[in-house]
Amino acid sequence: MTRMLPTDRIAYSPISERPPLALPGGARMVVWVIVNIEEWNPLEAMPRAVLTPPAGGSPMPDIPNWAWHEYGNRVGFWRMLEIFDELNIPAVLAINGSAIKSYEPISRAALDRGWEFMGHGFSQKNMQKVENEREDIVKTREAIRAFTGRPPRGWLGPGLTETWETPDLLVEEGFDYVADWVLDDQPVRLKTRSTPIVNLPYTQECNDVAMMLIQHHVAAEYRNRAIDQFDQIYKDSAHSARIMALVAHPYIMGAPHRLRYFREALQHMRLRSDVLFWTGERIHDWYVAANT
Repeated sequence: MTRMLPTDRIAYSPISERPPLALPGGARMVVWVIVNIEEWNPLEAMPRAVLTPPAGGSPMPDIPNWAWHEYGNRVGFWRMLEIFDELNIPAVLAINGSAIKSYEPISRAALDRGWEFMGHGFSQKNMQKVENEREDIVKTREAIRAFTGRPPRGWLGPGLTETWETPDLLVEEGFDYVADWVLDDQPVRLKTRSTPIVNLPYTQECNDVAMMLIQHHVAAEYRNRAIDQFDQIYKDSAHSARIMALVAHPYIMGAPHRLRYFREALQHMRLRSDVLFWTGERIHDWYVAANT
């Protein structure tokens, strides 16, 4: 296998030197909101922790951290859902293939609202530690197809993890776009060993995992940073369209003390009539049509 470095897959391109991108209806930018639904295996070390054990180590079962995450799917998601309904915003559900059935009421709520389902690994595990990556991708695709009636078009690696082959495998298994390469405010094309795949702008900055769990900010940081990011990207979009991603996990932003800041960030964005709220597949189709 010939290993493709990131610079083999995508050449450097300053955004200032590209032809302008135009959105329909005179819109300036698109916001896509990604809600991550994960299933944490109690037989493995928890992917993230809110509490460390008194004596250290990796206890099993790790009830406190498993339950901390589970709260998001039992309670937090449903709080967040009210905000999406209130503001009439479609979300993208980045969901583990195994979580489709384990949290079927969440899957059903998303399907009933016409949300897009995006593959997010079969379980919440580093893709470099998956035994067979192609098999994991296929199992995820088929779990989503079985539930929604059509295969997913987009992919987000758990924790944005990839192997050297991930973009190649995604194209070969029928995916149209990926969101792991957080390097631009416009869609870009990545080379693969067959046909290119589109990468959509995702975010590590306006991501509740980074803000709340890694950087340990107060809850209001989510709103403040999201609004600041939005306002700057809106300014940048005066002459060429831009895309902004906003990322949330139910066990983080669905917590009672944080929810208001998720709502207030989206309320601020909703005030702009020339901002579109699209799903990933709609962004992909617009970009491909504009660049063929």
